[in-house]
Amino acid sequence: MTEDTDRHAHKMAKKKAARDKIMATKTEEKGLVIVHTGKGKGKSSAAFGMIFRCIAHDMPCAVVQFIKGGMSTGERDLILEHFSDHCAFHTMGEGFTWETQDKSRDMEMAQAAWAKAKELILDETNRMVLLDEINIALRYDYLDINEVVAFLRDHKPPMTHVVLTGRNAKEELLEIADLATEMELLKHPFRSGVKAQAGVEF
Repeated sequence: MTEDTDRHAHKMAKKKAARDKIMATKTEEKGLVIVHTGKGKGKSSAAFGMIFRCIAHDMPCAVVQFIKGGMSTGERDLILEHFSDHCAFHTMGEGFTWETQDKSRDMEMAQAAWAKAKELILDETNRMVLLDEINIALRYDYLDINEVVAFLRDHKPPMTHVVLTGRNAKEELLEIADLATEMELLKHPFRSGVKAQAGVEF
C-alpha cells in the first residue's frame, strides 16, 4: 500500500510540475468573445453562471435577452430583485418566433435588442455582457451577421467579455470567438413527455 501511495504521489508531483510550467506561460488578460451553441441543454444556464460569477466579484455586467419574453425565469427574477445594482437586465424579446408569428415585429424587437446590446458593450464599466439567444435572431436573419461580427471585432472594448448563446451559431461568429462550446444532446426528458420545470429550465 505504501509503494502504491508513493508511486501516486510521485506521479502527481510530476503532473503538477508540468502543469505549473504551462500555467506560468499564460499571462495575458483580455475581453473574450464567448459562444455557447448546440442542441444540448445548458447554453444560457452556463452563461448565467458566468454572470453570477461577475456579480460575486463585484464586477458590473449586463444581460440582453433577444428571444425570451413574458414568462418569469429564476435568473431574471433573482437579478432584478437582488442584484440590479450590479447587473442591468433587459428582456427585449416577446417569445420564440413560432409563438409571436409576426416576422416584422420579431425583426423590430431584435434590432432594438441589438441597439441596446451595443450600448451596453461600449460602456466599459460593464465587464461582461450576455446576449442571450442572439444566435436565434441571427439564424432567422433578424440581424445581419456581418454587422454583429464587425462590431465585436472592431468596437468591443479590449477588456469586455461578450457571451452569445443559442443554437446554430453562424460560422462567421465562431471564427472570431475566443471560446466556443457546443452543447451536445445525449438525453432530454422532454422526449419522454416531461415538461419544462422550474429550477431546471427556467
